[in-house]
Amino acid sequence: MKKGTIVLLGILGLAVLAVMYSIRVYNNLFGMNQGVSASWAQVENQYQRRADLIPNLVNTVKGFAAQERDVLTGVVEARARATSIQVTKEVLEDPDAFAKFQSAQDQFSSAISRLMAVSENYPTLRSNENFLSLQSELAGTENRISVERKRYNEVVQGYNTKRGRFPGVLIATITGFREKAYFKAKEGADAPPPVTF
Repeated sequence: MKKGTIVLLGILGLAVLAVMYSIRVYNNLFGMNQGVSASWAQVENQYQRRADLIPNLVNTVKGFAAQERDVLTGVVEARARATSIQVTKEVLEDPDAFAKFQSAQDQFSSAISRLMAVSENYPTLRSNENFLSLQSELAGTENRISVERKRYNEVVQGYNTKRGRFPGVLIATITGFREKAYFKAKEGADAPPPVTF
């Protein structure tokens, strides 16, 4: 073989290797780019979970608290009415006064029955448990978001490192793979989100 043919084959071989290596780098960058997108989708998924969960939890707690509050308020008011009427000889002798007394006692009995029904359904009045559950869910949701943000930043770090190293930077520039931004907490993000009732 001639020396020129050997050199040409060598250059052609190097070109083929360079193209194959470029394809490999491109495929790695493409895969990592998809990983960044998938990781960010998980962050958004957790944000959506929080957006869906928190109002439902707050309304659930409000519902339980309102139901229990109404029952307890009814018992307290009925008790106050029932005990406000003093049974004297005159009340026992006056059918209208006795009817008022009996009505107050019936209302008190009815309120106690509602309280007993709630107690049977909920062995303890659960407002406190619901608030604790809400706090736990809030903390869990914020932790899930934090974990997904961390995973996202790790994936972005791997992608940006691969994209920024030579020859990845050349292939990324030619093929349009841009550097990805890290999640950065906004100023004041260390404050917990407000929850109002």
